[in-house]
Amino acid sequence: MAKVQVMTDSTADIPEELIEELNIAFIPLRVHMNGETYLDRVSIQPQEFYRKLEKVEEMPTTSQPSPLDFVEAYRKAVNNGATDIISIHLSSSFSGTYQSAVLAQSMVEEEFNVAVIDSKTASFAIGLIVVEVARAAKEGKSLQECIAIANQMIQEKRVFFLVDTLEYLQKGGRIGKAAALLGSLLNIKPILSIDPEGVIIPVDKVRGKRKANARILGLLKDAMPADRDLRAGILYTNNRDEAEKWADRLKENFLLDDSDIVYAEIGPVIGTHVGPGTLAVVMSPR
Repeated sequence: MAKVQVMTDSTADIPEELIEELNIAFIPLRVHMNGETYLDRVSIQPQEFYRKLEKVEEMPTTSQPSPLDFVEAYRKAVNNGATDIISIHLSSSFSGTYQSAVLAQSMVEEEFNVAVIDSKTASFAIGLIVVEVARAAKEGKSLQECIAIANQMIQEKRVFFLVDTLEYLQKGGRIGKAAALLGSLLNIKPILSIDPEGVIIPVDKVRGKRKANARILGLLKDAMPADRDLRAGILYTNNRDEAEKWADRLKENFLLDDSDIVYAEIGPVIGTHVGPGTLAVVMSPR
């Protein structure tokens, strides 16, 4: 019987309990901070990262895994019994991680099957996809069925996020089309999203957080079909209390249960580029 190993990278920000439950493999990116190099979610965890971030003199930087890192991970999966691998990664517009995975796939293609997918998104917006694909793989779905699920979710999911400042996106070079908002944020909360090409875009700008939250709810209602069940992820940095308030909003407005919502802590690599205080909501139809 075919056994599909689901693989991603650390920027998917998947909670540890889901990684263990669904046997998800991930390859860490690196964070360079205060003269030290850390493996994202391996040698540095989110809360430690945000504590260090408060004290840095220079902004941290990040770097992608090498193709050989992927080759090693792919071979390990096969040695552990996988017959096929689906490898789902951070938007190629943000990082060379996807390209590293593609190059690694070409290095092992005569040995075993690896399907590499550009998620066109980031953080648990990737994770939501990876988790559903991993559930399918655990149920015995084929590689092609897993690829179809991933591609459908990439098309159907929506993510909206708020940042306390655009400084981190700007300095990290990931600001995308939101650059137009720079210099115009006096008490204005920019609502950002990621477009189908995997680029950050401004969706709206409103005055104050309360209006921003209401606007995001409206955007989600417009985007999600009324006749299908929904799943959601709430992504947070050092603001878990705000994430819990968002869970209450989603339960009330979309009739979701606790089991339909995943809390996902934004990890060091994504946190380097969005900064503390960021909060995001991702939703997808089932």
